[in-house]
Amino acid sequence: MNWLLRLQQRWNAKSAGQVVLILLVFALTGTSVVILRRLLKAHFDFAGTQWFTYTYYWLVLPFYNLLLLCYGFLFGQFRFFWEFEKRFFARIGSLITKK
Repeated sequence: MNWLLRLQQRWNAKSAGQVVLILLVFALTGTSVVILRRLLKAHFDFAGTQWFTYTYYWLVLPFYNLLLLCYGFLFGQFRFFWEFEKRFFARIGSLITKK
């Protein structure tokens, strides 16, 4: 359980229960994206092409982040994930401006 306390400190969570909820939101979001990919591959004929792979990875980022906020809201962790998203996009913005 040491890892749980480290995550609690890193994320400034109030309790170990909040850390578990945050991990649950990450798990549900990842699972949802995997299920979406399987559904799309089954539905489209071009699912085996590189075009599908590139398009999927290009579109999955905004969809993943939106799902993260939705699941965060449903589990009462919206504030944490809103701050998480702001930090994430600030990092992406700084990577883009460095080039």
